[in-house]
Amino acid sequence: MLPIPLKQLPKDLRLTTLALSIASVISSPSFAQTSSTEYNSTPEEIEVIGLPYNRDPASTRFTRSILDTAQTINVIPKNLIEERSATTLRDVLRNVSGISMQAGEGGTPAGDQLSIRGHSARTDIFVDNVRDFGGYTRDPFNLEQVEVVKGPSSDYSGRGSTGGSINLVSKAPTLENSANSNIGIGSDNYGRVSLDINRALQGNTAGRLNMMYHAQDTAGRDEVNTSRWGIAPSLAFGLETDTSLTLGLFHLEQDNLPDYGIPWVSDSNVTLAAYADQAPPVDFSNWYGLLQRDFEEVATTMATARVDHTISSNLSVSNISRWGITDRDSMITAPRFLTDTTIRRSDEKYRDQEDEILSNQTNLRWDIRPGEIGEQRILLGLELNKENEIRYTQALTGIDSPATDLYNPTPQDSYLENYQRTGGFSEADSRSVAVYASDSIQVSEKWQVNGGLRWDSFKLDYTPDGGTALDRTDSMLSYRAGLVYKPAREGSVYLGYGTSFNPSAETLSLTNSSRSPGLPNLDPEESRTVELGIKWELMDRRVFATAALFRTDKTNARTQDPTDPNDLLVLEGEQRVQGFELGLSGAIGKAVNVSAGYTFLDTEIRDSLDITEIGKELSNSPENSFNFWGTYDVQDKLQFGLGMQFIDDRYNSIANTRTAPSYWVYEASVAYMVNERLNLRLNIQNLTDEEYIDYVGGGHFIPGIGRVAMLSTSFSF
Repeated sequence: MLPIPLKQLPKDLRLTTLALSIASVISSPSFAQTSSTEYNSTPEEIEVIGLPYNRDPASTRFTRSILDTAQTINVIPKNLIEERSATTLRDVLRNVSGISMQAGEGGTPAGDQLSIRGHSARTDIFVDNVRDFGGYTRDPFNLEQVEVVKGPSSDYSGRGSTGGSINLVSKAPTLENSANSNIGIGSDNYGRVSLDINRALQGNTAGRLNMMYHAQDTAGRDEVNTSRWGIAPSLAFGLETDTSLTLGLFHLEQDNLPDYGIPWVSDSNVTLAAYADQAPPVDFSNWYGLLQRDFEEVATTMATARVDHTISSNLSVSNISRWGITDRDSMITAPRFLTDTTIRRSDEKYRDQEDEILSNQTNLRWDIRPGEIGEQRILLGLELNKENEIRYTQALTGIDSPATDLYNPTPQDSYLENYQRTGGFSEADSRSVAVYASDSIQVSEKWQVNGGLRWDSFKLDYTPDGGTALDRTDSMLSYRAGLVYKPAREGSVYLGYGTSFNPSAETLSLTNSSRSPGLPNLDPEESRTVELGIKWELMDRRVFATAALFRTDKTNARTQDPTDPNDLLVLEGEQRVQGFELGLSGAIGKAVNVSAGYTFLDTEIRDSLDITEIGKELSNSPENSFNFWGTYDVQDKLQFGLGMQFIDDRYNSIANTRTAPSYWVYEASVAYMVNERLNLRLNIQNLTDEEYIDYVGGGHFIPGIGRVAMLSTSFSF
């Protein structure tokens, strides 16, 4: 377990202790120093040397810097992604604490599924502020940075975002010529090639091309492998002029042998009674699928057009239009116990579906009295979305799949069954309209007040295969308010409050099934969050330190009465997530760069119609999580890197019976700059080859990736 003394304190005392600690730091002499110069909203020009990690979000939704924003925001820039040789969004998010991964089950497709601060964020992933709904594994080859916004951000993004949201910022053309290629080889048949070329053309025009090919066996897992390729061309006109147009196309195609891991041992298993509600005593490399059946083919395409126009020095407008589609065709074995030591493979999860989105957003930015007391930074916006999902029905023909042995699975078994489309399908068609406004006011030299409102109308028409058409419309108002105190130019103390909502049709599905959250007569869940924090730039602004206390209450959580014969979901539950976060990033001296974070979560079911749930923790919510990455420049050409991540015990469900044990994972790197154009890098992930549970699910879990060594060469030309 993580050696945190606060864990030994009573739960209600922990937050109070940290609050007093923050207050004592704020009142200390080093933090009490303030400037007597006249207020100027423009940051002081200070030369920053050695700060490798960008700290500000690229999102236009934030009108002030991260330092003066009353919310926790984690930014993972491109150079940090490259230093750790991250090849998936999962890899990238190892740089952020308070995030845990979920297995793809319970009616959701496989892909990037995660929780932020104890709440699911599967539908809260955005690309350039546009919702990215498709279920797939994202690759960072075309990303400039990843932004994780903690706490409710419904006034930014709409439905969902109770624990937070993730925005992926795409690479875009610039007027500086550059070209870089990266070639990597490694253990477990790892191979990766990427290319990033940017060229300035005539008339303030530039083009950029990113390409990638990746293939790899999954270390520590028998048979499982991934293969994908991607291409992302973009063209920009009118750069550094009053009006610019950027056109972009993105395509990612994947052909994988998927993995649903290992089944949990049930409490009815007599032979393995000592392992009840735990992992069975088997090699974590065991794979229980069928080579002749299991597959995963996913194709994602997005076309984007963005226009930015400067009307005056204080007024600008931008518009982004996006069409996107994700086609998924997959069959994944979900292993389940047939007898005490026999695994059945008949619980196959097929997903034959198409997700499509058409989105248009317009933002107007208006700065009033810039650089003066009373300055206002106003953002007005309109968002229109149309989302469509078609899921094709398949039927089993032939003989069902054979069972296999728990200890010695046989993935080469012959397979006589077959799934074929029946011609039927279910379809979801949603339309949403949102208008939003935010304002940040400099009320005095040391005080800022900010707030935001967003009204959403979300309508879903759902037609199940062979069933009765259902529909649901929700109209909700989300809001946020914040107070920022500036004891010094390089620091801020803030108090923020915000709301969020989760409609019953959030996952684009409706059903009259009593145990499904998609009931057409069920109103949205509502949440509210309060956060108190401090942000400070240290060491001549080369180091950025943060600390925050937070509490999120879901005031009308979905709940069921197990004694009710109708067993209907109702909004009579209450859930609470509270805790604190610490963060540190930047250049410590001339040779050391770090990015680190720690999150403590205290989760509780405070009210439920099922009295056995009251007092239980939320699922997939580790109490402690910690991440660290640091580099040390031995000399101008040689650099060493060290990383570590800790995830505490977490439950797979609210029942709090099955526990994924805590784990530490370490990684290391060494990089050598041969010359200005050629760089060599060796990364070793999971340095100690730790066996651990990475993704938790209800009936199964997926082990983490074993030790991987990757040697890459980066060449600029």
